[in-house]
Amino acid sequence: MEHIKAVIFDLDNTILNRTLTFEGFTGSMMDTYFGHLESTGHIQQRIIELDLDGYKDKTLLFNELLQELPWEEKPPHEELMAFYSKEYVRNSVLMDEAREVVQYLRGKYSVGLITNGQTHIQHGKIDQLGIREDYDHIIVSEEAGVKKPDSRIFQMALDHFGLKPEQCLYIGDHPVNDIQGAAKAGMSTIWIKVNQPWREGIEAEPIHTIHQLQELRSLL
Repeated sequence: MEHIKAVIFDLDNTILNRTLTFEGFTGSMMDTYFGHLESTGHIQQRIIELDLDGYKDKTLLFNELLQELPWEEKPPHEELMAFYSKEYVRNSVLMDEAREVVQYLRGKYSVGLITNGQTHIQHGKIDQLGIREDYDHIIVSEEAGVKKPDSRIFQMALDHFGLKPEQCLYIGDHPVNDIQGAAKAGMSTIWIKVNQPWREGIEAEPIHTIHQLQELRSLL
């Protein structure tokens, strides 16, 4: 790894525990809108299923929820969207040892973050977690105008750091958006296996597969 000069991370389910964060949001939603029910566990599970691990457009998700869930009184769609923006961010949870590992790596490399998502949501989560200063450069797809797996978003990071692709390592959980995308941009990759299964037909091979961020200490 002597040739590596920068380590760049994905955010959701890599640095931020997206699973626990969304579970926290659904809990807030139950408290606010479903206090009239004796039991809400099945409703929370249904919301999590429909959300598709964060890959369903939220406008569509809340349209579906308004039609399907047993509301006492249906709120306006825009109210739910605003509630999501606030409460999802407020419930942000880090992956185990995320800050410790990133700060350890920052002593050896430049450290960046590339994440798909809405600008105010992604930056909101970063600030809620208090991790902004842990990264030398942060790119959010909405404000960048391009999203993973498009090679251009990875090139933006390369241009910022003034490095060649082979000098950068990208770490993320999504086989296509993260591993294939970064590999097509010429970067080496490490796949953190969380919720997303490996896809058949992906030619990009990560140099390592990990299950916990702390494994990076021995690899890097």
